[in-house]
Amino acid sequence: MSEKKLLSSQVKQLLAGVSDHGNAHLSEVETDLTQTAILLGEAIEKLSASFFALHAAILKEQEEIQQLIDSSVISGATSDRLKAIQLEIATHVNAAVTGLQFQDMTSQLLSRTMQRCEGLREVLTTLGLFGGDVTLDIESEDIACLLKETTTRLEKQSADLQNLLRKAVHQKHLESGDVELF
Repeated sequence: MSEKKLLSSQVKQLLAGVSDHGNAHLSEVETDLTQTAILLGEAIEKLSASFFALHAAILKEQEEIQQLIDSSVISGATSDRLKAIQLEIATHVNAAVTGLQFQDMTSQLLSRTMQRCEGLREVLTTLGLFGGDVTLDIESEDIACLLKETTTRLEKQSADLQNLLRKAVHQKHLESGDVELF
């Protein structure tokens, strides 16, 4: 086999291998991300249900305590301690609500990561297509031209994806305040 054909064959094999292996790994990453999103959603759903049930029970308890305070059956010092405990509980409840907001931001990050995987898949597909254009009788100058053209295409795809994903992640739900990540 001539040196030119050997080079063409090696370039084609390299690009096809990078494309195939990269796509296989991306499929695994996408599967893991999808499973992570599902698990996160289920966990947050259960956590939210438990939290709101606990919150409802605490509200009932606080109503009973308030009735005791209002009836003057307990001393002023005990009343003050109970009021302090109610304020502490309210602070913890607000902190828990804020903590639940991470699901929204995490979902946005998972979505962006999936978009990055799709962008990388396009890059790998472009490499695979370029490898298909390499024939055994292609000239070295033509390989250089195809490589330059492919590089330009890859740079544009990468820049387009980066511009699309260069957005901050925002908390969009729950009324306890806005949170921005990045």
